[in-house]
Formats: sequence, C-alpha cells, structure tokens
Amino acid sequence: MRNSRISLFLAVGAVTTLVPALTPATASAAENPLRPYLQQKPAWHRCDTAMPAAFQCATIKVPLDYNSPGGKKLDLAISRLKTSTKEERRGVLLLNPGGPGGPGVDMPQYLAGELPKAVKAKYDLIGFDPRGIGQSSPVGCGLTSEERNWQRPYKAETFTRDVKWARTVAEKCDAKQGDKLRHITTRNTARDMDVIRVVLGEKKISYLGYSYGTYLGAVYTQMFPKRSDRFVLDSAVDPARVWRGMIQVWAEGTEPAFTRWTKWTAARHATYKLGKTPQAVRKTFYDLVAQADREPIDLDGTLLTGADIRYGSRGTFFSVRDAAESVAQLKKAATGAPSSAGRELRTPAPLPPSFGRTVPSDNGDAGFWSVVCADTRTWPRDPEQYRKDAIRDKAKYPLYGDFASHIKPCAFWQKKGSEPATTIDNKVGALILQNEWDSQTPLTSGQGLRLAMKGSKMVTVSGGVGHGIYGTKSCADKTATAYLTTGKLPSKDVTCQAAPAADERSDPNPLPLPTPRGIPGMVSRF
Repeated sequence: MRNSRISLFLAVGAVTTLVPALTPATASAAENPLRPYLQQKPAWHRCDTAMPAAFQCATIKVPLDYNSPGGKKLDLAISRLKTSTKEERRGVLLLNPGGPGGPGVDMPQYLAGELPKAVKAKYDLIGFDPRGIGQSSPVGCGLTSEERNWQRPYKAETFTRDVKWARTVAEKCDAKQGDKLRHITTRNTARDMDVIRVVLGEKKISYLGYSYGTYLGAVYTQMFPKRSDRFVLDSAVDPARVWRGMIQVWAEGTEPAFTRWTKWTAARHATYKLGKTPQAVRKTFYDLVAQADREPIDLDGTLLTGADIRYGSRGTFFSVRDAAESVAQLKKAATGAPSSAGRELRTPAPLPPSFGRTVPSDNGDAGFWSVVCADTRTWPRDPEQYRKDAIRDKAKYPLYGDFASHIKPCAFWQKKGSEPATTIDNKVGALILQNEWDSQTPLTSGQGLRLAMKGSKMVTVSGGVGHGIYGTKSCADKTATAYLTTGKLPSKDVTCQAAPAADERSDPNPLPLPTPRGIPGMVSRF
C-alpha cells in the first residue's frame, strides 16, 4: 500500500404517494400494488460472528421499478442495533454514509461507538446498503482499472481519447446492466427508505446522513414530508447543483483553500522552506507541477505527473499542515533526494458484514455513475461543450477546474425512462451541519441546501476542517444531540468556533465515509 505522502497526492418533483402510511392489512393488492413489500417480516439474524450479537441483519425485497412493482425485485440489505431503553425509545434513526456508491449496512455498528448515549437511548440505529450497492443486489459494469480512472485533466491531444473513454464506460454499463441502472437513483432509494419505514412498523423515520446522504435525506423530506421526523444532514450537497455542478464546486472551493494554505505556509517558511510570501509559495507549487509535466517526479517509487499533483493534492490543501508537509516532501523528491519516512496511514475500517453475495470490484464506480448520471437529465450531450467548459474552468480554477468540467460518462448515459431531478423546496424541519473548510462539500454547498430547505437550521463550524462532523467531537455535536433527543431546532442559524489549530488537523476525513479507489483514507466523493 502506498505510504501517506503518496496518498496525499493521489489522494424531484411533487410528493409521491407510492408508499402509503402504514397500509391497513385489509388493503388488497389491487388497491395497493406495493402491499406484498409492505407486509414483509424481516428475518433478523446476527450479522457476523465477529460482531456483537445485538448487531442484527436482514434482507428485504423492493421493486426494481416502482411504476411496475409486480416486475423484477431487488434485495435490500438492512441492519439494526436496537436501543436497550424501551421507555425512552422514540423510533428509528436511519443512517447513510454518502457516496453515491457507499454501503451503509455497517453504520449502526460504527456509530454506536461515536454517538452519545442519549441518542442511542432514543433510537434503534438502522443501516442499509442502498439499492445496487454492497449487499443490495450490487451492480457492476465490468470496468477495467483504467476505465475506472475518471480524474482526467483536459488536454487537446487527449480529448478524443477521453471522449472515447466516457462513451465506453456508458456503453459497458448499459450492456452489462441493461434496464437496471436507470432505476439506481436517489428518488428510488428514498422510496426504499419508506418501505423500510413500513416494514419496521414506524409512522415516521429520523435520519442521519453524511455527504451524499444529505441529498438523499433532502429528497426523502421532499417526497415524504409527513413521514420525516428529525433529520440531521451533515456536510451537505447543494440540491440545485446535482450532479455536474457538485463536481465543479470542488474546483471552486479549492482555490480559496489553496490561497489560505499559501498564507499559512509562507508564515512558516523557516519550517517548510516553500516561500516567504504567499506568492512565492504558490510559485513553488506550480513550478513543481510544471517540472512534473516535463518529466514525472519520482516520489517513493511512484512517478507523478503535473496532473497527478494537481488532482491528488486538491483535497489536501484544506488541511494546511498536511499540505505543507506533502509539498515539502515533493520538492525534496524533485531534486532527486530520497524522501524521509512518512506518517502511517489510518487503520482501515473493518469490513462490513457479508450477506454471502459477491460484490463486483467496480461496484462503487457503477453505483456512483448510476446515481450521478440517472438522477438528472441536465448533463450536456455534446462533447464540445465539455471541451469549452474545461478550457474555461482551467483558466478560472487552475488547480482542478479542467478535471471538474471535462467529459464524463453521463454525456452518453442512457436516459430512457429516467425521472427528472427532484426539486428541493420544502419547510420540513432539519438540522444542517457544515464545516467552513470541507473539501468535498464546500461551505457554499451547505448554504445551498439551507436555502432550499426553508424549515431547516444550519450550524456552521467556523475554522472547521474535514468532511463529516457529527461524532468527531465537534462544537456542532451539542446542537445535533439536543435536536435528536428533544426535537428542538435552534431558533436561528448558529456559528460555532472549531477548536484551536483545528485547521492543522492531520485527518481531513475523520469519519469512514466512502473513499474512492486508490486514495486510501483521505477523501470521499460526496
């Protein structure tokens, strides 16, 4: 496995009525074609012999197509940790770690060690692998390692090849999964959540969603507002920008973080020797990028091009100390000097429980593209539009702009029968948590969700670094716990101050949120 220095561089419309509220047992299948799904009784069993007996798993069925519930079915892997305090129990707290493409069946077991006792006394913790992901009828496109690499800089000489790559991914997914992928969407996952609600015998659900999980939670509140209880949306996606805009916001959010890093690093020139002024630090970095473009730099046996450095270091600049140490090591490697030993990688999270199903190696990628491409019909279809946008955004956001706006498989994704994106515009109560310096869902993204959800309140962690807040001993934890245990939102939006030197934290992704292949422990998608 690569050491940490290399890892740092390579680092919906109207309310649906499809699932009625706790349908009476006397309702016929003709009156409600979803009745067979809603009357399921989960066969709970111990998830894994290596895990506590109280951590239980089950598999239920959901329709592939909610417009044709009598047709093909999907397995949905669910899990639970029941509260031991029946007299205080309020209901269930569904959990989602993000992605798109992140499995969540292990979330109750992980968060049991992170959430306050007062929250665990109120709720059964409920995890699930979203449809198409992990143990829930996992999808795969048969993509090669090279085809899974979607971080592609714009270059005139490689544009034709990159267009061919995007088309190939879309065509392989269509050929491998056929009609299935257009149903792997956020709206359908929200419908699955409501089936889970009914199967568990609950009138409402509460919810804790991270990253992409904030968008999933927002879509649920839009589709099922009367069944939404207490929703905490942590590190938020802007629903107005799904999904191309949320990739592009990485470029927009990185430039201020990079500027902040140059100032911090210039003030510590004696330590890092990268430049005495912010301008000098910036020049040092881009000189290294230019040198690597001429001839790749060997960093501990890995050859890095300028594009590798720009892409791989993007998220690192939000954690200023990590970035300074990494660029200093890169500068040393650029002279041909051997690198010193780096920090150890974070201990990998334990594997989720197995339901005996084989998960395709490209499941995360297939799930990611399915949701990102099928959720919305707004992706440009003309490759030339991507070329123009990539050229424009590389000039505007030099660190990552061309990566963000370059061609993606969604340009060629099959749109037949897909639903339009959900418009989030409701007054459902929810609590949004947002770090000021989040590399994956920048502050402006959280502000966008707050604007769309008019009944919500937002806690902004000033100076906060990292993707994922609740459960990390943040200053936002107290407000989130109070909301989950009492139901009371703050009377107005709140700003709290991160702990001193939080911006120097060495772990910009403190929670085990979904991580792209090849970048262990550093950044997630959304």
